Amino acid sequence: MIHYLKGAVIESSPLEIILDVNGVGYSVQIPITTAEKIPPLGETCELFIHPVYREDSAALYGFINRNDRDFFRLLIEKVSGIGPRIGLSILSKMSVPILQQAIFNQDTSLLSKCPGIGKKTAERLVIELKDKVSSSQSVNTPSSETLQTNLNSTSKHQDAVSSLMILGYKIAEADKRVSQAIQKLGIETSVEAIIKEALS
Repeated sequence: MIHYLKGAVIESSPLEIILDVNGVGYSVQIPITTAEKIPPLGETCELFIHPVYREDSAALYGFINRNDRDFFRLLIEKVSGIGPRIGLSILSKMSVPILQQAIFNQDTSLLSKCPGIGKKTAERLVIELKDKVSSSQSVNTPSSETLQTNLNSTSKHQDAVSSLMILGYKIAEADKRVSQAIQKLGIETSVEAIIKEALS
């Protein structure tokens, strides 16, 4: 069983990375929230891995920290109807802290904004995982408005980074430019304006 990999980045895209670990290339599926933090090609990267083995295939899912990996495991092992593909999409849309707070607050409308998550699945998420995330939450949990602001920030950042990558920028450079643009213009600015500023 593979639970951790450390190696040089050979190839990198928004949803996949190939690591050279002692001469062996490992293809690892990753969420966008991890892709944004992947170092440039040739540099060393550490990923916490969740392997999925089936009769006709095997896949490795990687995360930049242990907490993200463990939350991914909760999603696909405890919630009916959520498999690795949907789990990866969820973690690409929202960061783990935002997901944990939404579950703790039973905010099914916010959870329903994740790809592949309808109202019923969002309700199952809350029922199955509320007790598992409540112990890690502070007493002063943020409001739905705060969570929505954080979600918009994450979503705009990811959309802008993806657009720059389509134009040929590497993840690290695109992330840096977008972060600087958002800091200058503010998160209420449109994605288009953020991209324009990032390209200037």
